[in-house]
Amino acid sequence: MKQQLINKLTDKTAIIGIVGLGYVGIPLALRYAEAGYKVVGFDIDPEKVEKISSGKTYIKHIPDEDIQAAVDRGFEATIDFTRATDADTLILCVPTPLDLHREPDLSYVLDTMDNLLPYLRAGHVVSLESTTYPGTTDEELKPRIESTGLNVGDDVFLVYSPEREDPGNPNFNTQTIPKVCGGDTEACQDVGVALYSHVIDKVVSVSSTRAAEMTKLLENIHRAVNIGLVNEMKIVADKMGIDIYEVIDAAATKPFGFVPYYPGPGLGGHCIPIDPFYLTWKAREYGVNTRFIELAGEVNSSMPEYVLNKIVSALNGQKKAINGSRILMLGIAYKKNIDDMRESPSVEIMQLIQDCGAEISYSDPYVPVFPKMRRYNFTMDSVSATSENIKTYDCIVVGTDHVDFDYKMIQENAKLIVDTRGMYRGKYDNVVNA
Repeated sequence: MKQQLINKLTDKTAIIGIVGLGYVGIPLALRYAEAGYKVVGFDIDPEKVEKISSGKTYIKHIPDEDIQAAVDRGFEATIDFTRATDADTLILCVPTPLDLHREPDLSYVLDTMDNLLPYLRAGHVVSLESTTYPGTTDEELKPRIESTGLNVGDDVFLVYSPEREDPGNPNFNTQTIPKVCGGDTEACQDVGVALYSHVIDKVVSVSSTRAAEMTKLLENIHRAVNIGLVNEMKIVADKMGIDIYEVIDAAATKPFGFVPYYPGPGLGGHCIPIDPFYLTWKAREYGVNTRFIELAGEVNSSMPEYVLNKIVSALNGQKKAINGSRILMLGIAYKKNIDDMRESPSVEIMQLIQDCGAEISYSDPYVPVFPKMRRYNFTMDSVSATSENIKTYDCIVVGTDHVDFDYKMIQENAKLIVDTRGMYRGKYDNVVNA
């Protein structure tokens, strides 16, 4: 069974099933289609499936032409999970958020796996790509698979291979980013390498699914901790009247031992704000208190409140109260030049501003209409960042540093700017750095 599946993956007669057509699943599906595989994408959202099937994108940094090209090559999107039986691979690319108590919410992964169980068969490879804590693949997925009577390692092959997508990054894509892969057994590992090695330039094998799960967490906790450090340094530097960006740029000239990280209004995206809590939660099972990681999380989580205090102080400096002020959030995606809103600190700041009685609006060319979100409910459209509109607001908050904004024009027309991204490095009477 193992060799038969490896042969199908090698000669590209295997049908690639990808479950979850989001920011991870879509690029992966496009890559497999480009490499010559027949691809079937599964999703529970009929509107998303309909759009993809018509050759249209719903993710701004992925153009319609790429979707259409994949459809022309035979890529199908469907809500019919019975077709999972026809696929040879089931690659799970579904969300793993935190619940209201900041504990791992595996409901999307487990519900998806449970929905697939009736259609599992011998010869399937199941790969989980969603970020999660070490042990999820062998503790949660393996027992479910084997409850069907199929044996992992003989009949079905189970691997964990964490996604490494970086939306909007022009220097790397799905093919060129090395892919970590860990199998539940040696046979599973062999199949996992065959699954990815024909579409990814470099596959990095690790000894187990748990090692692969921990690798993903280390990557993102590394960033979260260093961002927490520089955010705290920003607060200290601000109190001392020092430009933190000047300091970072100077430190970055050291050719060894220093990697520049930059402060911001908080952490955004699906990985960095969430992953540390997956490890801290699991570590408690082993009696380990991850104090260093949790402290960085506290610093990063406090940044929206820090920005709010900067806004209040800046308005006070102009003899205005935040209550009743008109404030424009410039950029609400979690990072520049994409439309991804997941865990965006800009949105949390918008909520804090509104709670203080201000009239809040936003401008984001990547998000023309404020989307439905689990935690926030804003009914509004993006405002054009024209000179006429900028003049009407008491305060402009730079939340996301999209290249599309005319920062010089905004500075010349704004009454007050609170800059959370370091876009204004010089001395301006109407700019406050936050």
